[in-house]
Amino acid sequence: MESLETNKIAGGVLGTLLFTMALGIITDIPFSHAKLAKPGYDLPAAVEAKEGAGAVAAAAAVPFATLLASADAKKGESNTKICASCHSFEQGVEKPTGPNLIGVVGREMGSTGFTGYSDTMKGFGKKWDDEALNAFLAKPGDFVKGTKMGFPGEKDPKKRADIIAYLNSISGK
Repeated sequence: MESLETNKIAGGVLGTLLFTMALGIITDIPFSHAKLAKPGYDLPAAVEAKEGAGAVAAAAAVPFATLLASADAKKGESNTKICASCHSFEQGVEKPTGPNLIGVVGREMGSTGFTGYSDTMKGFGKKWDDEALNAFLAKPGDFVKGTKMGFPGEKDPKKRADIIAYLNSISGK
């Protein structure tokens, strides 16, 4: 007898769910609309984002030398925390994943005792100056093709200028 009661309860629950689904489908029919040619519509936030992109482009239009002249080495030091996972900023301390960055400004690229340089970096044959560091920090893979550095780059030119100011301060420049 008890199984009959259980079947009645289960049937009632399932019947109610089926009725609710059918009711939802049937009531959608009178309120349906034609398929849109272009799904969605432009949101006001999208327009503001376009204006914001113009502000970023205007900031990028500021010459790098001007940004570097007003750069803050203290902010640059805090911006290098991500770099410290692979690079050392202490004299005589080496990490196995990246060269020591003390004295990097003015040093020939790929010239330290670090053994993990890519062949392209070793053979680059230029010195690290402010412009080279700016280009490298913006997109390492574009500046030195085949670099082993996994960092994707810093998009903000002001942050790059702060980092380079810090690197100058620890390079005796």
